[in-house]
Amino acid sequence: MPWRETSPMEQRVEFVREYESELFTMTELAAQYGISRKTGYKWIAEYEAHGAIGLCDRSRRPHHSPQATATELVETLLALRRRHPRWGAKKLLAIAARRDPGAAWPSRSTVCTWLKERGLMTPRRRRARSPHAPAPTLAAITAVNQVWTTDFKGEFRTGDGVYCYPLTLRDGFSRYVLRCDGLLARSVEETQRRFARAFAEYGLPDRIRSDNGGPFASPGLGGLSALAVWWIRLGIRPERIAPGHPEQNGSHEQFHRVLKAETARPPAPNCVAQQQRFRRFVREYNEERPHEALANQPPVSLYARSPRALPARLPTIDYPGHMDVRLVSSNGCISWKNAPLFIATPLGGHHIAFEEIDDGLWTVHFATVALARYDERHRTFQPIPIAVNGGRSASSAGSAPALKNQKPR
Repeated sequence: MPWRETSPMEQRVEFVREYESELFTMTELAAQYGISRKTGYKWIAEYEAHGAIGLCDRSRRPHHSPQATATELVETLLALRRRHPRWGAKKLLAIAARRDPGAAWPSRSTVCTWLKERGLMTPRRRRARSPHAPAPTLAAITAVNQVWTTDFKGEFRTGDGVYCYPLTLRDGFSRYVLRCDGLLARSVEETQRRFARAFAEYGLPDRIRSDNGGPFASPGLGGLSALAVWWIRLGIRPERIAPGHPEQNGSHEQFHRVLKAETARPPAPNCVAQQQRFRRFVREYNEERPHEALANQPPVSLYARSPRALPARLPTIDYPGHMDVRLVSSNGCISWKNAPLFIATPLGGHHIAFEEIDDGLWTVHFATVALARYDERHRTFQPIPIAVNGGRSASSAGSAPALKNQKPR
């Protein structure tokens, strides 16, 4: 005969009935059921007051928890998450606290628990990282308008099948987005036009950091492109990351991931609608979105316009008298010792200067940038990386070329 299993409530009912039969004393029943006499009398009282239901196990959860988060605060955070489905708990709390600083907002872990319970959080898939050689370290960005970062986000087709090439430009210190333009091609003309608008609106930075692709760089001495030549004429120093090391512009790369997720999945029906998405995203990114690197403040709280205004005309280049100045022809060559010497096609129509630093050894300058060392015996160039470490290449003679603004006629 199998054993009959009984629930705790059934055992307590049986205890009460045996006590009511008056065949056993409380002391005997308590010993038999392994409880105290106090517990036995408590069961009797509960049974008399509520019947068998009074003998059920009750939840030990307190009726009131002074540490519980108010319902309206929970709903506020959940509403923010639904509006910004890619924002994490830190950003949600930063926005909520900014709007109502006096409220008792919960911890980040509590908010994460709420999001998981309501299916509003998707575990992030970790990417396998491939080992790579260490790259030269770029100088730290310590001030607004010290370094602007730029890049083209990978092209994609809009709903009508037309390719869109997003060009982005940010201030490296404040993360403020200066431009986000969906171009129809990666041309020098269209890119320069967008930079000219940024310079007119925000002034000039000290340096612009980019990768080594077009239209920011090109083959030839110093890797100069027509765009980089224009920057140098304006007194802006190009700063390029090492090839194959996008992590040197990591903040900009992370911005591109957010931009793509928020505006291009799926793409807009056409380029005009896509540009409208970019504008809305940039406004929210600059003015609302908290940034952990900025103490959860939006970029607009740190950014200020550069005091260096875009000049009405390109400054003239004034080389010191001891330098040998040459005009670069349209094919990128100069005449050196009665023989053509190729420099760089983007420098066509511009003057460069040779500064002798040793017998037969020269430093080649364009404006304030030292491009290469030239050995005239072997007719070879040794490139000087342009601001690979954020510094300026000084001439050995201690006197560098200068830019002088022309007065408008």
